[in-house]
Amino acid sequence: MNSEKLAYMTAEKTTMKTVLITGTSSGIGKACALHLDKLGYRVFAGVRKPAGGEALQKVASARLTPVMFDVTDEDSIACAREIIAGEVGINDTFSLVNNAGFGLAGPIEFQPLEDFRQQMEVNFIGVVAVTQAFIPLLRQSHGRIVNIGSISGINAMPFQSAYCATKFALEAFTDALRVELRPWGVSVSIVQPGDIQTPAWKKGLTAADKMLTTWPPEAFALYGPIVEMMKKMAQSERGLPADEVAKVVAQLLSESTPRTRVQVGTDAKLLTFIESLPTPLRDWLIFRQLPKYG
Repeated sequence: MNSEKLAYMTAEKTTMKTVLITGTSSGIGKACALHLDKLGYRVFAGVRKPAGGEALQKVASARLTPVMFDVTDEDSIACAREIIAGEVGINDTFSLVNNAGFGLAGPIEFQPLEDFRQQMEVNFIGVVAVTQAFIPLLRQSHGRIVNIGSISGINAMPFQSAYCATKFALEAFTDALRVELRPWGVSVSIVQPGDIQTPAWKKGLTAADKMLTTWPPEAFALYGPIVEMMKKMAQSERGLPADEVAKVVAQLLSESTPRTRVQVGTDAKLLTFIESLPTPLRDWLIFRQLPKYG
């Protein structure tokens, strides 16, 4: 065997496209993990419970490795970083997909402050914590970061204020980070999906039912029609398959010049247009879609 062929085989063996994805137990994170696995990536799938990792391994290749950690726990993030850093070779490319997140809806007047804090902790502070931990590895490989945002990051809808606030914060963080990491060739992109078919809707409905048990009678008198509307929305199968977001993430990880923002879904584009309208008109269009309440 000549030296050129030996060198090629050695490089092929030691160079891999590696990606860490947070929140892969279901929805967009799971779709991204399985799609990138099929494309040949070595996927480190962030999960909070062993069952989530086991379910992924049953349908993925041997390249996919579940990693147990919680984005709100700095110690567990540090452990995950040590595990992954030990597996990523000097010639490997390393990317990070920040996906972990959830949403709890409700009127600001009666939504517990803990709901606001928890969503901000997971959807925003968690992204910051994970990103901070993995910047050295990303810098080493001139890697890529893809943040899973939402069209809610530019379009604040009534009764979703807490979730929207976290996604607005993520937009600002992404813009700042993209410029900060430019000297090392680390690209930073954000995906802005509209409605996506994920289990998050039904999880949110369960959480909302729990919250309603704490409401005083006046809350139902004031916002009752809104509650019924949101329940119907959570129970309906709407939006694009999560695979559509996974395809966009794969493109951002492979493009020679990654786009900074990508919207997914016609509803995302429509809401972007609505945000370009004069504010009174924008507010009127949104308000007229709501049932009568108050």
